[in-house]
Amino acid sequence: MQEPVAAVPVVSVTELSAVVPAGGRLLGLDIGSKRVGLAISDETRTVATADRVLERERYADDLARLAALCREHQVGGIVVGLPVSMDGTQGPQCQRVRQFARDLLIRIDLPLAFWDERLSTAAVDRMLIREADLSRKRRRAVIDRAAAAYILQGALDAMHAQRHSPKTAGDEA
Repeated sequence: MQEPVAAVPVVSVTELSAVVPAGGRLLGLDIGSKRVGLAISDETRTVATADRVLERERYADDLARLAALCREHQVGGIVVGLPVSMDGTQGPQCQRVRQFARDLLIRIDLPLAFWDERLSTAAVDRMLIREADLSRKRRRAVIDRAAAAYILQGALDAMHAQRHSPKTAGDEA
């Protein structure tokens, strides 16, 4: 039996705004080998909120849990952090994240966009140390979901800036 193919392609973050129905929330994912950090946007797609961390289990179970969360939160699209190297290359971890996203799209019919997550975990870690004054143990417990919120907020901000940028003479309608 052949697996179904995702009906919705991977799109750019700016295209994501156009293909997600009004009121559809976005789910942000920070996919790691041991955990998946989750964040969810509000219905207006303005604010990202850290949600939870899923401890990785069996691959198929991870995908099923994410599909159930999408239904539960009325998710209209997904933003996945892509761990691009500092020099812009995409190594083995990028390939694992891309494969995870492809496998997820087989199970859910939602548009998905990748967001360059360079320095997101480091930035969140610094924020948790400086502003929240969290211990190393407590940071480890929240960093993945905070990184997912950082990734999703970056994408939301880019979508907002694109929607509100003035068109110039050379822009297409």
